[in-house]
Amino acid sequence: MENTCLGCQLANSQVQANVVYENEWLTCLLDIAPLNEGHVLLLPKHHVAELEELEEETSAAMLKAVMKMSRVIKTLYQPDGVTILQNGGTFNDLGHVHVHIFPRYVGDGFGWLEPEDRNDNRNRLAETRIFIVNAINNLGN
Repeated sequence: MENTCLGCQLANSQVQANVVYENEWLTCLLDIAPLNEGHVLLLPKHHVAELEELEEETSAAMLKAVMKMSRVIKTLYQPDGVTILQNGGTFNDLGHVHVHIFPRYVGDGFGWLEPEDRNDNRNRLAETRIFIVNAINNLGN
């Protein structure tokens, strides 16, 4: 754990948070600026900046917790759907891996903004597939 990391502090109860679920690997808490009521953050207890750096045991525990929180949100809030979101790199505003899970409703204002012209990407699907498959094979695990 890093003492200066807010994600570590939140996950390890060093700062006040509204914890809804916790186990030895992670903590789930209410987001302080929820997109909709029931918006939770899931954070590992040990410091990890990027998703792909997670240990296998922690990543398995996180997926189980995502599934649990999704079921709870669906049961309690009866949403039209649930969004599960994880931002990495520059878009990880916490500097600590975290997953957002929140209920969604038609017309709630949250959306996915797509670039207007994606034809170049669509026309390159076969090339992109080969590029990614080769990278997977070269990286191994």
